[in-house]
Amino acid sequence: MPEFEARTVKEAIAKGLEALGLSQNEVVIEIVDEGRSGVFGVGAKNAVVRIIPAANAEAEAETPAAQPEEIAAPAADETPESIEPAQETEPEPAPEPEQKTPVLSAEDEQVLATSADFLQGVLDRMGLDAKVETQIVEGDEEIMYRLNITGDDLGILIGRRAETLDALQYLTRLVVNQHTHRWYRVEVDVENYKRRREQSLQRLARNMADRAVSEGRTIVLEPMPARERRLIHLALRDREDVRTESIGEGDARKITIIPN
Repeated sequence: MPEFEARTVKEAIAKGLEALGLSQNEVVIEIVDEGRSGVFGVGAKNAVVRIIPAANAEAEAETPAAQPEEIAAPAADETPESIEPAQETEPEPAPEPEQKTPVLSAEDEQVLATSADFLQGVLDRMGLDAKVETQIVEGDEEIMYRLNITGDDLGILIGRRAETLDALQYLTRLVVNQHTHRWYRVEVDVENYKRRREQSLQRLARNMADRAVSEGRTIVLEPMPARERRLIHLALRDREDVRTESIGEGDARKITIIPN
């Protein structure tokens, strides 16, 4: 996979995304070298990143495991998923079965109606041909009120690192809280983006953990929002051969996968 270098990691990532014509949500980024600024420019070293289109990374996850001698070759960096043990290779997760919709109480109907009306109003004012589907999912401890926006060309509602989608969810929860004076677990999604992203992150976590163990070195993932970092931690928490740690601050916070 192509590597890109620039004065800083941020500039190298921007350079690579521009060259590939992709957004940060569509790629997996590995920091090869964070570089250094040097002293008065002396000893400075460019940062280097490797950018893998997410579609390629997921496709490679379905290929058979490489033999040990192939893993040791430099080309193994280009196909990290190939080091996954054959017995752990699994097909694309099947769609989750439809949840059985419980009998709605007056309270449930109010929460769904308030949140759906608000979201539909936003969509209409944006001139988008989209609709809001509602669903109640019963968890072990609490009920989740799920709203999935469906339609064509809705990427604008997701945004970079799903920041627009998170903002829509936050505003919807505020509106529901204002009308009911209670907090409810309301989730807003667009074309099941969160479900698909969760599956992709789980595959990425397993593949990169196998790579960290095989190569005996720490793997640093791209910066992620807190929700996605949590998914990586959860995906690997039961493995005894690796551990995960978060490093960095703010938007630059990312996960490292460390072999034990």
